[in-house]
Amino acid sequence: MPGKAKKRTVMQTITKIMTILVLTIGLGSSYAQDSTSAAQSFKIQVLEKQKEQIKAEERDQLKFAVEAINKRLENGEISAEEAERLKNLAAEKHAANIENRIAIVDNKIALLKRNAEEEVGEDDYDGFTIRIGKDDGDDKYIHIGPGDNKPRRYDRRTTSDLVFAIGFNNALIDGQDLDDSPYKLAGSGFVELGWAWKTRLLENSNAIRLKYGFSLMWNKLDIKDNQYFVRDGDNVILEEFPIDLKKAKFRTTNLVFPVHFEFGPSRKIERDTYYRYSTRDQFKIGLGGYAGFNLGTLQKLKYRSEGRNVKDKIKGGYNTTEFVYGLSGYIAFDDIALYVKYDLSPIFKNQDIEQNNISVGLRFDVD
Repeated sequence: MPGKAKKRTVMQTITKIMTILVLTIGLGSSYAQDSTSAAQSFKIQVLEKQKEQIKAEERDQLKFAVEAINKRLENGEISAEEAERLKNLAAEKHAANIENRIAIVDNKIALLKRNAEEEVGEDDYDGFTIRIGKDDGDDKYIHIGPGDNKPRRYDRRTTSDLVFAIGFNNALIDGQDLDDSPYKLAGSGFVELGWAWKTRLLENSNAIRLKYGFSLMWNKLDIKDNQYFVRDGDNVILEEFPIDLKKAKFRTTNLVFPVHFEFGPSRKIERDTYYRYSTRDQFKIGLGGYAGFNLGTLQKLKYRSEGRNVKDKIKGGYNTTEFVYGLSGYIAFDDIALYVKYDLSPIFKNQDIEQNNISVGLRFDVD
């Protein structure tokens, strides 16, 4: 019965989280869309202002030319008829200059607007780059600086990116609702940092991608009610601390290898010498899981004793599960995702009551 109750609790919690994700993703997508078009809009605004500047410059030059002609007329160097003819020529010249110069700017604006949706591929940015590893015969192991101007590979099925995630963490406990958790909702959190590769699975479509890599995960629990973890034989339990605790936090550090199947639309960008599938400004759904190893545990206790502040850091010895695994998924727009992960492996092994980490937060895939 406790196992069934726990499964119901897991499903109810995930349902609540997914509802929040769906409601929030609309706001997130509009924000991301605005941010991606901001640079394009700024360039167009600058060019529009440049058109007004061109008109002002040519009018000033015409004014100076007319003043010079009038001075020649006053000095008797030219006749009134000649002065009028020169003024007309100067007016025609600067009017033509305005027309031609503004036409050049208008062409630049049209080019920006026309190519706004034709972005470079996800791996073809040629500005400032940080690259680790070999690429197409390049013998550089680490490259930091401007992008290379070497020819692009015609088709690139695998790309890579930095993964960073942060958010709330807690534990689902057998026979207990999340609202009754002994861990603070606001103070408990997780951080994930890793590297991921994404491979297109189909030859002529980018509808399904396999995303895989490695990550360091830090799961933190902020313990409530002046309690802390103690080990009683093989069992790890919460006990009340003998004096007032200012803080009691428990952290696990895991090295995991996530694998996700990613679904979602993409744009195909075709050029004479290469083609790419781009998922920028697109929705994505990733479903999968992870498996790995627990690297360490740490409990931090802060309290005041005999008139001084004490900070205890107790490493290891909490009988935590060594082999960790779980399920995870995300709903993303562009490089920002709402992310959920759930440890199928319990935090502590061989316990009378199992506890499993559950996390929800934001994930950033910087590709």
